[in-house]
Amino acid sequence: MGSSTVISISDGDNQRVAGPDDDQEMKKKFQFSLLPIFSYLRSSGQKNRLQVSCVPPIISDLREKTNKQDMRKLIHSFKVGIALVLVSFLYLLDPLFSQVGENAMWAIMTVVVIFEFFAGATLSKGLNRGIGTILGGGLGCLAAALAQEVGGIGNAIVVGASVFIFAAVATYVRQVPNIKKRYDYGAMIFILTFSLVVVSGIRAEKVMRLARERLSTIGMGFVTCIFISLLVFPVWASDELHDSIASNFEHLAHSIEGCLEEYINATTFTNEKENQPIANFNRCKSILNSKSKDESLANFAKWEPWHGKFGLYYPWIKYLQIGEHLRELAATILSLKGCLQSPRQPPTAQRERIKEPCEAVGSILTWSLRELGESISKMRKCHAGTSIVPKLKSTRAEISSVSTNCKVDHQDIDHEYQDGGLAMATFVFILMEIVEKVEELAKEVDELGELAGFRSHHELA
Repeated sequence: MGSSTVISISDGDNQRVAGPDDDQEMKKKFQFSLLPIFSYLRSSGQKNRLQVSCVPPIISDLREKTNKQDMRKLIHSFKVGIALVLVSFLYLLDPLFSQVGENAMWAIMTVVVIFEFFAGATLSKGLNRGIGTILGGGLGCLAAALAQEVGGIGNAIVVGASVFIFAAVATYVRQVPNIKKRYDYGAMIFILTFSLVVVSGIRAEKVMRLARERLSTIGMGFVTCIFISLLVFPVWASDELHDSIASNFEHLAHSIEGCLEEYINATTFTNEKENQPIANFNRCKSILNSKSKDESLANFAKWEPWHGKFGLYYPWIKYLQIGEHLRELAATILSLKGCLQSPRQPPTAQRERIKEPCEAVGSILTWSLRELGESISKMRKCHAGTSIVPKLKSTRAEISSVSTNCKVDHQDIDHEYQDGGLAMATFVFILMEIVEKVEELAKEVDELGELAGFRSHHELA
């Protein structure tokens, strides 16, 4: 390339054309002036990479789960929109409208009412609505026909008596716990359909034709919902319950780790922000409030067909029992919060005596919980009776030896050490309770493996 001329602008009137030497000089100056910028960008990039790498794994897992949940919600919204468009064709297209008429609106109502987030919930509401509509419509037609045969004042008596009897019986049945869990919506639809058909006051033959047309359109909406819910990116309640129960073991293990590390290694316990316990109790609180969610997921999972790793008669009731034990363990771990935040704390010298035994107990507890959670997650036998339970029993002996070290002589030790010994005794007692509850959990997981047919390591390999 040819040489280029560079014009340098001065403060005064002396302007000159720069030659090749000046050009080289300016390039060098320009090059040296960019070096600090490049070095700053490199250092800032390294800092950013360091900050990203220092993000705790549990936070990154929460972000990943949040993004996944948002994507599932978006997909569900699209699925509902597609289902409504499909059933709207019954009303929008003339050939289809000539067949179903104004009853096409019942198909749209069915999609809006029964399409739920989980596939099992959609199946549950759809089948409940279908059964309730058929039974309510059929019995309503019979009662209307009987009222027409009686005629006169007897017509109103038959209608009133039938509505009272069937509505009262169905409402009483709805309050039975086992019926309420699975068939409450169907009972409500039965009362609604029966009352509308009987009180309509039209002739029996017209009631039969109207019921048949509406039932057919409701069936079209139901089939559309089931087709899209089961075949287009299905969201299974069974997978949700399975993953939720398995992940709760990891959350509780992380909370125990934080509690023990804070209690043993802390030198001062104040209410300042930087000295707050590092244990995260938010997950424990969410586990405590998970009973209704687990029961709903288990109910929906029972309605779902055979898919993936879950059969038709999978023991979902066992998941509810494990969830109950997890809630008890979470409540016990939360009781450690009082030990961590109490103003009466043992001196450092007293904590040093129980440091090693408590660290050993904590490692056994966290290992056991993670092993149980992994056993459920991977659906493999953990053989808790031969691997986990014996270690937990030996851990009890270690804790009992620690409790003897917490005893103090009230005559020879001052008031501060007496309070410290009491605080340590409380901490050790709660730790012993945690060991017992983890042992019960291990037995429950072992029973789940037997009932669900978990495979051993050799079978999985």
